[in-house]
Amino acid sequence: MSIIDWLVLGFTLLSIIAYGLYRSKASKDLDGYFRSNRSMPWYLVLLSIMGTQASAITFLSAPGQAYTDGMRFVQYYFGLPLAMIVISVVFVPVFSRLNVYTAYEFLENRFDLRARTLTSFLFLISRGLSTGISIFAPSIILASLFGWNIYFTNIVMGGFLIIYTVSGGARAVAYTQQLQFIIIFVGLFLAGYLVVNMLPESVGFSDALHVSGKLGKLNVFTDGFLENGKFDWSDKYNIWSGLIGGFFLALSYFGTDQSQVGRYLTAKSMKQSRVGLLMNGLVKVPMQFLILLIGALVFSFYQFYHAPVFFNDNELAKLRNSEVYADSIKQAEADYLVIGDKKTLAVESFTAARGSKNEQSTTNALLSINEEGNVIRNKVKSWIASDEIKGDSNDANYIFLRFVIDFLPKGLVGLLIAIIFIAAWGSIAAALNSLASSTVIDIHKRLFPRSISEENEYRWSRRYTLLWGLFCILIACFAYNIGNSLIEAVNILGSLFYGTLLGIFLTAFWLKPVRGTALFYGACASQVMVLLLYNFTDISFLWYNLIGCAGVMIFALMVQTSVGFSRR
Repeated sequence: MSIIDWLVLGFTLLSIIAYGLYRSKASKDLDGYFRSNRSMPWYLVLLSIMGTQASAITFLSAPGQAYTDGMRFVQYYFGLPLAMIVISVVFVPVFSRLNVYTAYEFLENRFDLRARTLTSFLFLISRGLSTGISIFAPSIILASLFGWNIYFTNIVMGGFLIIYTVSGGARAVAYTQQLQFIIIFVGLFLAGYLVVNMLPESVGFSDALHVSGKLGKLNVFTDGFLENGKFDWSDKYNIWSGLIGGFFLALSYFGTDQSQVGRYLTAKSMKQSRVGLLMNGLVKVPMQFLILLIGALVFSFYQFYHAPVFFNDNELAKLRNSEVYADSIKQAEADYLVIGDKKTLAVESFTAARGSKNEQSTTNALLSINEEGNVIRNKVKSWIASDEIKGDSNDANYIFLRFVIDFLPKGLVGLLIAIIFIAAWGSIAAALNSLASSTVIDIHKRLFPRSISEENEYRWSRRYTLLWGLFCILIACFAYNIGNSLIEAVNILGSLFYGTLLGIFLTAFWLKPVRGTALFYGACASQVMVLLLYNFTDISFLWYNLIGCAGVMIFALMVQTSVGFSRR
């Protein structure tokens, strides 16, 4: 990067830290540290909710997801608006009436301490691991692109945000997420504008959409059915998995995950919590649509300009330095360059023929050339994944950042890199605050009540925030082989636990005969079932949320009725 980019990067990051410290004037007690004295207006609740879910993974990986697989990933969010309505009607009144710090306090009142401890433990596992990945994800990409030491990058990525998170708690998190979101959307708007602006003069925005649409990247709606009429349960993203599986995932994430529950517990009133949640339901889908659209536009851009045969240059360097593949990758890159020239001519003919009788023939020619390029790309990926290289053969997470570094002007590159950091900080800070709150309220104070007094609750809260921050950095330093794309990996990890968490709460709300012992065994059985499905079937991860939820309720009822537990 240029000196200007480094200055922009440094200034932006230091501004966020300074603003977080300035806003860290919370009351020195649990209510101030974890709930900001319940003083947040709905718009700050909204920004905090969105900032928590929209990590750096969203802005790094989602455009690459659209580039490689099209925009069908947006269907994953189709169940979210309905989930916001259910949470506003069912969950929020319960949490507000009981005046809880964490969602899991309610479970001890409904069942017993064991149910509360189990649920908070499942949350701590899933959120702790996910937060480690949230640190690792942008760190590994920045380390690969710039040659930075991965351990140093992890420490910087996670270390700076700990400063204002430990100091200010929920208040600092909420206010810094407000500033972070402004910077993020300014940067993304500029990136999207420049993608279109850098296209040839004769090519406009509608032409770019036409190109990506004809090449299968605007597949916003898919039904999940195969040509033989059977439903493909392994299809990750379709209208049904999004509406049903996505609904249960969102219901669990926003209704039972303390990283989100803790955001709307800071609201001034129940009405403010509800407005923040409902607005999130309205804003999130179009926001994700626009982020994915940037990836589709980047795909169109690379139809007119040469794309690298593989977007992670660090892995390409391994091939170039390999005795086995050095000649092969040299030839593959030369062949891909020739295909790039052919593609440029084909896409120019395609756009010129738009709306004419020659449009279909030029479309077929462009599709054929893209397929030739995919053959070479797949061959390169197989070399990277071979036993000789043992590299990361998935470059979806590097596509957008590679484009930013190679084509955007000085200064904006630094801003986009800063966005990666601050988007990571927004979600990670909220996660650390929620991990600390659940640890203090649900574990420490309940299991070891004599070791923590009201006078030192605040100090223990800060200690646990620091410890969880160090734990997540440690996870990030030893994380590897994340999966297809980072945004998928985090959602898969969450779906392994969210179904069980949601089932516990829905059992508490709606299955009044079920007691604590039956709930405990039902939840354990359901969690084991979901883990077995993940390991031994190819069912799409979105369905785990429905299966896990239904499993808890069914197993708990079976245990309650068959064994006849009548007491907690």
